Amino acid sequence: MHIHILGICGTFMGGIAAIARESGHKVTGCDTNVYPPMSTQLESQGIELIEGYSPEQVLLDPDIFVIGNVISRGNPLMEEILNRNLSYTSGPQWLSENILKNKWVLAIAGTHGKTTTSSMLAWILEYAGMNPGFLIGGVPENFGISARIGVSHGASNNTESPAQCMPEISSFFVIEADEYDTAFFDKRSKFVHYHPRTVVLNNLEFDHADIFSDLAAIERQFHHLVRLVPSGGLIISNSQEDSLKRVLAAGCWTPVEEFGTDLEWQAAPHTANNQIGIYYKNKLQGTLQWGLLGAHNALNALAAMIAARHAGVPIQVGIEALAQFKNVKRRMEVKGIVNNITIYDDFAHHPTSIRATISGLRNNVGSANIIAVLEPRSNTMRMGVWKDDFANSLMEADQIFCYLNDSEWDARAALHTLDKKYSCHDDLMQLITSISSIVRPGDHVLIMSNGSFGGIHEKLLALLSENH
Repeated sequence: MHIHILGICGTFMGGIAAIARESGHKVTGCDTNVYPPMSTQLESQGIELIEGYSPEQVLLDPDIFVIGNVISRGNPLMEEILNRNLSYTSGPQWLSENILKNKWVLAIAGTHGKTTTSSMLAWILEYAGMNPGFLIGGVPENFGISARIGVSHGASNNTESPAQCMPEISSFFVIEADEYDTAFFDKRSKFVHYHPRTVVLNNLEFDHADIFSDLAAIERQFHHLVRLVPSGGLIISNSQEDSLKRVLAAGCWTPVEEFGTDLEWQAAPHTANNQIGIYYKNKLQGTLQWGLLGAHNALNALAAMIAARHAGVPIQVGIEALAQFKNVKRRMEVKGIVNNITIYDDFAHHPTSIRATISGLRNNVGSANIIAVLEPRSNTMRMGVWKDDFANSLMEADQIFCYLNDSEWDARAALHTLDKKYSCHDDLMQLITSISSIVRPGDHVLIMSNGSFGGIHEKLLALLSENH
């Protein structure tokens, strides 16, 4: 089958491209404004990329066009597909029908931590020898790719048949279950297409104000997911979230295990550096020693271990696996150190995740200066939905820089309570110059954006090297 993907460089659609190619399909695709790591990943897999959405691409004559949710009516290629009555489908629907059918799907849902928790779960299953397939909205450093179909290499010891020695597709598939809508022609959340057997409900807050009117609307979509989980499956839910309690109270036909409570599963930081005790009903199951920061990551790890346990991996094996977990690119990723100034890249773009990221770094660096650099780029952030919580989420930083990139609200007014701790800029190079003028050896520069941020990390590192 030849599939042509519109919006191929998004992390989700790029993952579908990689899986389709690995499955033996011919894959081509198109997009605009591409940037690493997805463009690099696609090129390394030999997938042909076309810049833009020219109508002439219908002449490629694929068997089906797979449409990303970045595509809307008025897109010239989409209009040509519709006018010619050509076959098309959404990414989640294609994945469901061609890859996920008959698999044990383990889905990670939630406002925050989906990518990290999915990566942890995939790594635990990999460490346990289960060779899972996965599709993750980032690049886990343990794998170096965001998606794969998953191949099991086991063979029977009781036969010499060559067929028994051939690699088989793994039965397990880990997926980051996004609540964002599927496509312009399917406004359901992506995750309703996945039909998971194991589901993690990590947390639930208001987000995606461009498509959801309020938190209740998102809770309704989460309940649609809950309604699809079989009675023989498992739902793993964060007991600290009232929103998730409302989702489950609306109707649940599946066993539920809760984490974050001393009644069931709990992760408790120990006084020793980076040690976390894993408890079940107040009984210690083991101690995790690792390098990740923050209480939020401890909960992510706990959820991943419980999900892996449902698939047959003992908690102790999960602990051993996570001791070797290397995190995900763009999650507190150190981009470089110049003159003892450390530059981090992080994907945080919601007040809760911004607050948690800064807090995790603060716990690690103590009283050292933290310079938070933020691009309010997500649709919800640009709309100003979180402006009243913006300043509070940045309180633990010593200095704040904000890049005014097409926001519909006044960031300066929102940050005024921070007094002299903040500055706003609408010119990227001016922003970089201002940061370089105030940083000193021993400082930590935490750059947060859900986009490429104009290559700020490399430009700042280059300027700091030049000044040094």
